[in-house]
Amino acid sequence: MMDTKNTHFSKKFLHRVKITLICLIILAVIGISLRIIEYIKLRYATQQQAILSVATIKAAQSPKNVEIVLPGNIQAWHETTIYARTNGYVVNWIVDIGDHVKKGDLLAEISTPEVNAQLRQTEADLKTAEANHYLAETTAKRWQNLWKTDSVSKQETDEKVSNEKATAAIVMSTLANRDRLRDLVSFERVVAPFDGVIMSRTTDIGRLINAGSGTVPLFRIVQSNPLRVYIRVPEYFSDNIMPGLTAELHLPQHPRKNFPAKLIGTAKAIDVSTRTLLIQLQVDNAENELLAGSYAEVHLKLPAKDSVILPVNTLIFRAEGMQVATIDGDSKVIFKSITIGHDFGDTVEVVAGVKPNESVILNPPDSLLNGQEVRIISTNTMSKDIQPS
Repeated sequence: MMDTKNTHFSKKFLHRVKITLICLIILAVIGISLRIIEYIKLRYATQQQAILSVATIKAAQSPKNVEIVLPGNIQAWHETTIYARTNGYVVNWIVDIGDHVKKGDLLAEISTPEVNAQLRQTEADLKTAEANHYLAETTAKRWQNLWKTDSVSKQETDEKVSNEKATAAIVMSTLANRDRLRDLVSFERVVAPFDGVIMSRTTDIGRLINAGSGTVPLFRIVQSNPLRVYIRVPEYFSDNIMPGLTAELHLPQHPRKNFPAKLIGTAKAIDVSTRTLLIQLQVDNAENELLAGSYAEVHLKLPAKDSVILPVNTLIFRAEGMQVATIDGDSKVIFKSITIGHDFGDTVEVVAGVKPNESVILNPPDSLLNGQEVRIISTNTMSKDIQPS
């Protein structure tokens, strides 16, 4: 009976020991598993922390049109300085600065007594020359008739014919001098060469003047409707300057109004000193709101090239040239060489190397390597309505 009880107790004890051992084994397995899991988590976290975190931006397609602002000089359609074309003195001036005149309007009158006297003398000389020529012509005809009957010699006849030709030349010379003096007398009336505005008057009654452009001018006249606007376009945009191009003029003295202008011609050659193309615009000035000689900001809307726009903080300057760091589908870095079209300040136009909507790393570190895995923490998108300025 006692042995039976001892045996039963031993079995129960062994069973408890087994259960205890199993529990200990389970606990050990769980502990080891937890440690392995924690180790894996720690290793993964360490690996993740070792991966460079970057912010990216999507390359934006350039707008269809780009607006550039350039300084422009407004000039008169026609502008000239009027000098006297005959010697004399001013007896009267009709117009003053700011007056509007029409082509052919009288501006001033000049008295030319010496020229008038020369004209009268030349007219008298012309009559004398014509009389001498008439006599020489009649004599030559008579001697030619006499020579036919052998009444005079051939030598004498030739002398009479030669004298007739000489007097004819004197008549022509005197006639030309008479016409020249008549033209000089007609220059007593100083008239406007075209419709315009008197810009300056530098003469007065009684002033003695001489003919020629090296003397003191009488007036300066400008034609202010329409007006010309000259601007220099950078060489990069020269192939976008085409017939039909329009522009807007912004002037500080007219802050609430813009003036439309149209292209009428270009220099058709690049200025090698400035690397610019000189173009000429025409602007209507029927209301005389614009003044010749003014400065204007010219806003040109040009067709954009097939390109993308990127901020300047995506650019990488390396020995290979200008580059950007893009991200592929496996979050790997790919360096791409690019070609810059135009620098707009905080953004640049990229004409080759990057396609629209490609992810480009912002503020890439110097330690970044080609093919390096990175983690994208944020992706920005450039505005679709971006307009470089």
